[in-house]
Amino acid sequence: MEVYTVTVATGTSDYSGTNNYIYVTLVGEKGESERTLLDNPGLDFCKGAVDQYKVSSSAPLGALLLVRLEKQRYWVEDNWFCRYVTVEPPGGDKPMTFPCYRWLIGDIKLEIREGTAKTLKDDSSPQLLTHRKAELQERKSAYRWVTWAPGIPRCIDAKTEADLPQDVRFDNEKRSDFEHSLQYALLELSLKKLAIKFGKSWNDLEDFKRIFWKLRSPVAEYCMEHWRDDWFFGYQCMNGSNPRMIQRCKKLPENFPITANMVQSSMSPRTHLDRELKAGNIYLLDYAITDGIPTNTIRGTRQHIAAPLCLLYQHPDQGLIPVAIQLEQTPGLDTPIFLPTDPPLTWLLAKMWVRHSEFQVFQLLSHLLRTHLVIEVFCVATLRQLPAVHPVYKLLAPHLRYTLEINCRGRTQLISDNGIFKRVVSTGGEGLLVLSQREYQVLTYRSLQPRYDFTDRGVTRLDKYHYREHSLLLWDAIHRFVSGVVDLYYLSDQDVEEDLELQAWIRDITQEGFTELPNFGLSSKLNSREEVYTLLSVVIFISTAQHAATNNGQFDWCAWVPNTPCTMRHPPPTDKDAVTMEMIMDTLPDVSQSCVQMAITWHLGRAQPDAIPLGQYTEEHFTEGRAQQVIDRFRMELKEIEEHIRSENEGAELQYLYLLPSRIENSITI
Repeated sequence: MEVYTVTVATGTSDYSGTNNYIYVTLVGEKGESERTLLDNPGLDFCKGAVDQYKVSSSAPLGALLLVRLEKQRYWVEDNWFCRYVTVEPPGGDKPMTFPCYRWLIGDIKLEIREGTAKTLKDDSSPQLLTHRKAELQERKSAYRWVTWAPGIPRCIDAKTEADLPQDVRFDNEKRSDFEHSLQYALLELSLKKLAIKFGKSWNDLEDFKRIFWKLRSPVAEYCMEHWRDDWFFGYQCMNGSNPRMIQRCKKLPENFPITANMVQSSMSPRTHLDRELKAGNIYLLDYAITDGIPTNTIRGTRQHIAAPLCLLYQHPDQGLIPVAIQLEQTPGLDTPIFLPTDPPLTWLLAKMWVRHSEFQVFQLLSHLLRTHLVIEVFCVATLRQLPAVHPVYKLLAPHLRYTLEINCRGRTQLISDNGIFKRVVSTGGEGLLVLSQREYQVLTYRSLQPRYDFTDRGVTRLDKYHYREHSLLLWDAIHRFVSGVVDLYYLSDQDVEEDLELQAWIRDITQEGFTELPNFGLSSKLNSREEVYTLLSVVIFISTAQHAATNNGQFDWCAWVPNTPCTMRHPPPTDKDAVTMEMIMDTLPDVSQSCVQMAITWHLGRAQPDAIPLGQYTEEHFTEGRAQQVIDRFRMELKEIEEHIRSENEGAELQYLYLLPSRIENSITI
């Protein structure tokens, strides 16, 4: 009689444990063990438990291939989350680890493989090849593509988060926190106001402080004090929630008829606009993408949006400052060019209009489209085309955690016909879809790679561009990590070309996910290890660092509502001399809209209580030592980046900490 020691680990979140019957069968090359009921004295399979059992076999099993887990109902159905199983063979051989990280729901059999990562050609056992194929067939039926709206990336076929398989749902603690935090924020703000009068305008800019109390952050408070300053406007173009909009201006756009005299007073002594253009010190924000976007109607009142052009100058003493703003794309008598020399309220309102466009672009394009929706494509394809034993699945799985559920919730709660955007944002309703479709049509794979992005926008020399510096540190660390893992399993470019599962994965991404996108620039075939390094680095970078850069600061920059208004209730000014405080207050979001803006940006931008930081892997998909070594090197590198960023920010009045590795989540979960 052969006796194996089997250890079973139950999940650590609430309701992971079970009181149902759990059976195990060990499947080897030469046969199967006895089907064994796992039952020790006392309670088995409690939350967080690691239970040990003996499993017997009447004959040697040979090399172990699979562990078969079975759950059978006892009185009532009780789902069970299994983290992993380890098996110690007779004779004291090294224990083998079988990662699971799956829910067992209902009366179910689940077979799991030993944790060593293997590509298709590494498997020769007919049983393992059959298991591989069956796993993918099951996943393809559970995870299906659907077109949520034309002209944007395709997504998971789930009308609401409740339609998703349990394996990709939020844990109970995460779900509870997510659902209560927004209600908490709205309650705090409405209590402060006692009774929010819908549609009522504020009387004065100082009035916004009346909701700026319980929900606050050091950067938000700094923003409230400095939001009128031109240097602070420029700082946000580089290090705010939309740091990818600014580009070098080599030649003034034809539809932005600025003369050198207009901006001369903003130049440093003994220089002029043409000289600074040639020197590479003039930059541009161009919101042409918002031109003509359908606007929302909120409680019977039409909202407004502009399509600004904003010229900025890298001043040797003042830093990056705005020097001219035009609020529409077509110049004319009713489209004046606003200047810092205009009356202070006029110049302030022009900057608010730019920041209002910034709200639309960063929320819908930089954040929603270019992180959430792009990563969902990779998420769906990975679940459909790569078995759990595949090295690329093991590499990506921790970086795709919770993304499907948060995106489903976004579609039903934020951007739906009755969602929060429809209630308070000027592009709510049809506008947000048109805006997303425009951006999707010009989206390129190249622009998702940070080095190319900075070079193509001409911003490699822009001073105090912390987002750029920290992004590149993280990109290089991620790229080294990815290449280290890939090189363990692909010894040549030929290995990449011959991996049928990997090639099916890239086809699913390009042909099913990013449809109708002829100029995206990502091939439907992977030909080399270098191509795999880059693609996997893009996926991990976007789902971690890029998402953190756009999401995590949104409360900081939007809590002081006049700094980044979610909507504008009057059209852009056409007469520089007609701007009054009353006009500004009637234009900015009203009391209720301001409260919702503050609440939603706090809810989405706050640190998540169950966040797993970049490089920390609570689920150990890789079990072999050589892969663990690559992960350890990655963690050491992230620790060095953390120390570098902290020392760089030490003593700074305005700190840029969004890309601290400890503050970057390992996946898009919010």
